[in-house]
Amino acid sequence: MASGFFALLDDIAALMDDVATMGKLATKKTAGILGDDLAVNAEKASGFVSSREIPVLWAITKGSLKNKIIILPFAFLLSAFLPISIPIILTLGGLYLAYEGAEKIYEYFFPHKHHVETKVEAKTETEILELEKEKIKAAIVTDFILSVEIVIIALGTVVEHPLTTQIIVVSVVALLATVGVYGIVALIVRMDDFGLKLINLNEEDNSFSDKIGRLLVNALPWVIKSLGVIGTIALLLVSGGIFIHNIPFLHDVFHSIPSIVSELISGTVIGFTVLLIINLIKKLKSKSA
Repeated sequence: MASGFFALLDDIAALMDDVATMGKLATKKTAGILGDDLAVNAEKASGFVSSREIPVLWAITKGSLKNKIIILPFAFLLSAFLPISIPIILTLGGLYLAYEGAEKIYEYFFPHKHHVETKVEAKTETEILELEKEKIKAAIVTDFILSVEIVIIALGTVVEHPLTTQIIVVSVVALLATVGVYGIVALIVRMDDFGLKLINLNEEDNSFSDKIGRLLVNALPWVIKSLGVIGTIALLLVSGGIFIHNIPFLHDVFHSIPSIVSELISGTVIGFTVLLIINLIKKLKSKSA
């Protein structure tokens, strides 16, 4: 009886060791998506009235948790009954990530002509709450897409391990992604408010608190822009890593090149290739129309 109990403890310890090791690897693999997730959600959670920023962010966070509750069972079912689909979904997701990264770069150098929409200011509380709900829904939809990518990439790192390890590792990564990303977003969107409080802390002009406060207020737009740049590079690196690890030809071609360089090159080249194909399809459709 005692030997069986200690054998069980040994199995649990081995499982926890595997979970810790694979959890670190899965977190590293999903870091690029988390960077993009952070940039996107920081942008979507900003622009609200100061008193509504945290409630709105909490509503988006709850939506993100619901997204992962929906996604995780489907991912584990695929891993258990159709494991060959994981590399395929990973590669398809890599194409989307590479395209998204390339499109952001293209948009920076060749901005699209966006239609200017007439904005009607919301005057009543009902109208403000309606606009708020629409923004929350849009943010949750975006989070769903990014959550699928995070879960599949995390699952791809542990797909060859037992199902128990997969469930624990991917669930922990998904939970950390939500708590970590939205926790940091909360700090970012409140940064300017904290800066204003520092500025109004005393009646002195150009005091130390005033300087720090102005720094925080002026830094917020740059922080969000910087996250966008970092997120774009991360998208290309993550997608490139997916291609190299799942396409033997690319793995052989870039075998002697440092991984970060090979991932960036493959992600960028394939991303712009997909972007070119999609733009050609759009042009053909517009001509036929």
